[in-house]
Amino acid sequence: MTDLDIREIHFLRGPNIWINDPVLEAWVDLGGLKDTSSDLVPGFAEQIKAWFPGMIEHRCSIGERGGFFQRLDTGTWPGHILEHVTIELQTMIGHVVGFGKARETCVEGLYKVVIEYMDEVVAEACMREAREILLAAYAGKDYDIADAVARMKRVVDRNALGPSTSAIIAAAEKRGIPWRRLREGRSLVQFGQGVNQRRIWTAETDRTGAIAEHIVQDKDLTRTLLRKAGVPVPEGRVVANPADAWEAAEDIGIPVVVKPQDANHGRGVFINLTTREQVESAFQTAATEGDGVMVERFIPGNDHRLLVVGGELIAASRGDHAVITGNGTDTIAVLVDTQLNTNPLRGVSDFCPWSKIDTEEWDPAILSELEKQDYLPDSVPNDGERVLISRFANWSTEVTGLVHPRNREHITIAAQVAGLDICGVDVVCTDIGKPLEDQGGAVVELNASPGLIMHLRPATGEVRPVGEAIINMMFPPGKNGRIPVVGITGTYGKTITTKLVAHLLKATGKYLGVCHSGGLQFGERCSATKTGDRSSGTRGVLLHPWTEIAICESSAESILLEGLGYDRCQIGVVLNVGTEHLGLGYIDTLEQMAKVKRCVVDVVLPEGTAVLNADDVFVAGMAESEHCHGSVLFFAHTAENPVVVAHRAKGGRAVYVQENAIHLAEGDQERRLCALSEVGIPTSGHFHFNVHNVLAAVGAAWAYGLDDTTLAEQLGNYS
Repeated sequence: MTDLDIREIHFLRGPNIWINDPVLEAWVDLGGLKDTSSDLVPGFAEQIKAWFPGMIEHRCSIGERGGFFQRLDTGTWPGHILEHVTIELQTMIGHVVGFGKARETCVEGLYKVVIEYMDEVVAEACMREAREILLAAYAGKDYDIADAVARMKRVVDRNALGPSTSAIIAAAEKRGIPWRRLREGRSLVQFGQGVNQRRIWTAETDRTGAIAEHIVQDKDLTRTLLRKAGVPVPEGRVVANPADAWEAAEDIGIPVVVKPQDANHGRGVFINLTTREQVESAFQTAATEGDGVMVERFIPGNDHRLLVVGGELIAASRGDHAVITGNGTDTIAVLVDTQLNTNPLRGVSDFCPWSKIDTEEWDPAILSELEKQDYLPDSVPNDGERVLISRFANWSTEVTGLVHPRNREHITIAAQVAGLDICGVDVVCTDIGKPLEDQGGAVVELNASPGLIMHLRPATGEVRPVGEAIINMMFPPGKNGRIPVVGITGTYGKTITTKLVAHLLKATGKYLGVCHSGGLQFGERCSATKTGDRSSGTRGVLLHPWTEIAICESSAESILLEGLGYDRCQIGVVLNVGTEHLGLGYIDTLEQMAKVKRCVVDVVLPEGTAVLNADDVFVAGMAESEHCHGSVLFFAHTAENPVVVAHRAKGGRAVYVQENAIHLAEGDQERRLCALSEVGIPTSGHFHFNVHNVLAAVGAAWAYGLDDTTLAEQLGNYS
């Protein structure tokens, strides 16, 4: 038997029985370790503490710092330890999460180990790594934790969302705007739902135009357009060959800059060139980095990156020179590694604002800079001698508040001339606080999809709200990108209720996206599928760009194995809790199944409504305030139902049958809607079970805001 065998892993991407955030749920068979408490293995607890000292912060069920370590000392089980080690591994690689659970199922030794996550691939990798670590600890073997963390960081770099996307998502979450990643491994994210959705790809939006991108990729075209719009730019032109490059340099006047016409990220850019040999050599390298080469006048000063969002300057960062200081002993290559590459702000990850300087394969631009100072990488500078490695390697100082008003105008005009809604503007000048014209400064480049990391992690100065600015541009104040979502669940009657709710709400004239076990419906178009009640069906209707109201059935299987397909709903309907699906996902009691169905109630918005069956004791209990944050509307077979009576006494709303007619009540006021016999769905005799379905649908439509006349008419013409 395999110990700590991870039998299955399920990603619950939406609200679930554990929390309302995404979690990984692993079904773990402890095998031969099922009776092995941590206090029974000599040295085990001490080894785990030594490997993961940061877990002193895990409060665990003790509720205080060091709580988990106390549990290790007094004895806890492998599933629980696996949970905490997985969480700590994620924390150590920058994915700080706090929620976790380990619960034994009805099968002895089989645990559900649940952990919160930020990225699915990363979370699974951390759990599998945690398993190997625990097996080593139980066997008394050593384990290279530093190497394990390094491997997990590489998984992050390959799969996780980058800092720019993460900042935008964080801003959306603060405003309650729903989001979802559309493809693993890519920074393609949808914000909002249906007709109100917007999308980004890193720092580009769905309204970043292809024409605008083409303009900024062509450096010569960009420079020409900006000059005509009165924005200061360096004099320059496209050159055909090395000789032409030197001729252009002589015409412009040295020093000059040689760069590719359409390259990005500073590749192949050579600055402050003064000799023909330098210019012609730079041409050869620049020609390999893009389609065409430009020669421009060299602008003295510091490089600045300014961010324009929606026509407004949001952030500005100054790039300082990367310099090493000689000690009379070490080579420049060694000094770069020890003085520059050791800085925690410098690395290969997207989360590092500065890149490591490669001392194995040197950037030709750095070699050119060293050559101008009569140095090579293996040269040994004198003690105290400063050597310039790169002029623009360190984005370090936040300077937004220093930007001169006239420069602000130049920057925003430049972005608008290109047509970019999000634009990184590169400016070279001595002092950003003085007009560019007064100091010979210039706008040297525009960038679509600019990196935001220098504004999020400045070495000096405050973090700028760049993510918030992008979200506010896409969703003005008062807009959260949501559409009304009606969530429906229960053991019986879900599909017919979903169809009836859709029929009733058709009267709104809104475009409906509907999903249920029979398929998907977009407006009048139906698509047959057997998985419409799974989260994929819900995500489909919320993805459709025309959907104005989403009506979504959720099965027990979907909630258990995937989580809900929406994060919040305006109306949540729970029909009943039955025994039919017991045993699914190791849910073996009605109380546990009620918790599954209650997920729909847990996510009702404060301004929304939970529509609950007062005749079902498990469903009626979901109205408790700790579960439902919105209002409650009960439905029942009779007005005498004690839950309905108590609810109405508090001014609550209810739908019930009285004298074979549907009645609507609010507090002590009630009114007749229509006779059951007038409803276009059979409700008598063998079809008496449909009464609850009709009442639930009426409750949902009433909660949405349909008037009595429309409700009665729609009920009568249902077929």
